[in-house]
Amino acid sequence: MFRFLTVALLTAACLATPADAQDRQRLGYGRLITNDFFGDGQDRWRTGGLQSSRVWGPEWQGQAPAGFGQLLELRLGAEILAPDDIRSPLPGDRPYAGAISVGLHTHFQRGRTEFAVGGDLVFLGPQTHLDEFQDLFHDTFNIVRPSDAVRAAQIGNAINPTAVLEMGQSFTLSDSTTIRPFVEARAGNETLLRAGVDLTFGALGQGELLVRDSVTGQRYRAVQGDWTGYSIVMGADVAAVSDSEFLPASSGVVLEDSRERVRAGVMWQSPAGITGFYGLTYLGEEFEGQSEGQIVGSVRFKVAF
Repeated sequence: MFRFLTVALLTAACLATPADAQDRQRLGYGRLITNDFFGDGQDRWRTGGLQSSRVWGPEWQGQAPAGFGQLLELRLGAEILAPDDIRSPLPGDRPYAGAISVGLHTHFQRGRTEFAVGGDLVFLGPQTHLDEFQDLFHDTFNIVRPSDAVRAAQIGNAINPTAVLEMGQSFTLSDSTTIRPFVEARAGNETLLRAGVDLTFGALGQGELLVRDSVTGQRYRAVQGDWTGYSIVMGADVAAVSDSEFLPASSGVVLEDSRERVRAGVMWQSPAGITGFYGLTYLGEEFEGQSEGQIVGSVRFKVAF
């Protein structure tokens, strides 16, 4: 599946007709910062990350175009995963890991069905220097730093090609309420099949391009409209997981074969152009030695000048 998706995506991106390339313009930018400091404050497991999107395509008409490859998203991400105790973890806890990803995705719509298809290169290990970044950040703000032993035992250097496919349909329940069931397949750095649903209460976000954060499932605004006000968003999903490079068998940690997420948040935009988002996500256990789930928070804030 990965080879097919990657070849198709790169073909669409690189062999687009001159007319397509000429018509393509920058449509928007979105990002989401996630950290357990904004949630349960425990500094563990899926402890922190960032995902951002830069989008180009034909003039936005309130939905993605029908053509595969017409609308392109450059997606960048970074994430740190850590054991519960970053000084002296208990046996059976997850190993430390740093990941940086860069990917190209396309969004299109056929009938009522919305598609997001793409590929990422996920870089793992000390080559990302994320362990050094966390060590410096924690030292600067007098926070407990990961021990040398934890850093030395982190997931090693690797580059994992990863393919992602999401399909969803939006249904209007009222003037201000929509429900969107979706399915997602991911193969590569983590291999899983996921099904879930998103609920939106409010007009903000309608007619815009929303991109899903890979860790929390929260959707952030990448192509924004002129709406003002706020919307409340909720969602949940469950995944069947077959493999994760974050939890290799060589680490001695046993991967859970299912994974749950439950999330809620609020997005707002003022007439002055101030936009923001805050959301909380419950992440279920990912490995057998994990004693409980965790709650992480996600934020975005932008002031237009």
